[in-house]
Amino acid sequence: MSRSKLATRRLILARALERRCPQCGKGALFRAYARLAESCARCGLVFRREAGSQTGSMYLTAVVGELFAAALIVLSWWLFDWTPRTYVLVTTPLVLAFCAAFLPFAQAIWAAVEYATDLEGHEPWAELRE
Repeated sequence: MSRSKLATRRLILARALERRCPQCGKGALFRAYARLAESCARCGLVFRREAGSQTGSMYLTAVVGELFAAALIVLSWWLFDWTPRTYVLVTTPLVLAFCAAFLPFAQAIWAAVEYATDLEGHEPWAELRE
């Protein structure tokens, strides 16, 4: 019995968010903090097949970071009566810390997106394993 496309996408995303290979779900996705492994040690799936393959994760981190910054600024403006300098001194480190913490998630999500695209495109190396 074949999985639905939605179920397959959910499985791939869940594996990636668990920092596991999107193909087999067993091998580690990272070799260190925010350092994507070259390939899966279990199934051999290459995570970075070409230069710039993680550019999407950079854009994802930028967009989510900017949304976080905007929400933080609006919330702090609403709750506190600070000077502009205080807003900058308080919110900048929080936004930078958030972006640093979100980066591995963005990389994992992007690896899942790339793999799901390859799987749906019937690439010869993409074979979802249970």
